[in-house]
Amino acid sequence: MVVQSCEISHVVMGADLNHHGTLFAGQGAKWFVEAGFIAAANLTRPENIVCVNIHGMQFRRPAPAGTVIRFVSRIVLTGNTRLVCFVRAVISRTEELLVEGFLTFVHVDHDGRPLPHGITIEAVTPEDLLLQEQAKAL
Repeated sequence: MVVQSCEISHVVMGADLNHHGTLFAGQGAKWFVEAGFIAAANLTRPENIVCVNIHGMQFRRPAPAGTVIRFVSRIVLTGNTRLVCFVRAVISRTEELLVEGFLTFVHVDHDGRPLPHGITIEAVTPEDLLLQEQAKAL
């Protein structure tokens, strides 16, 4: 299967703010994981996916109330039971990078035990090949 991207957007609302009046990192992390989960859920059953690691998520700039954030996510590497996703979030209006990083999900059975998923990802573009190599190094 060739790498496929999915996109979701969120608007920063008052309830999403920290004490500085910008996006609370915890809310940003929730959206980040949600974006990755959607990419994984597009490949398998959502009830069989759990997030086990957020790798190096680093915010690059603040996002005040009213900011629309676009999250683009894609599975870039698979193993027997794991799915590694790359997520990039940008400020929609300016395309400025807000945060990017990798997430690892594990495909599990109804008891939470790892379950082979049978999914393989083929990196074709130079960017996908680079992301796949970075994911292998995690």
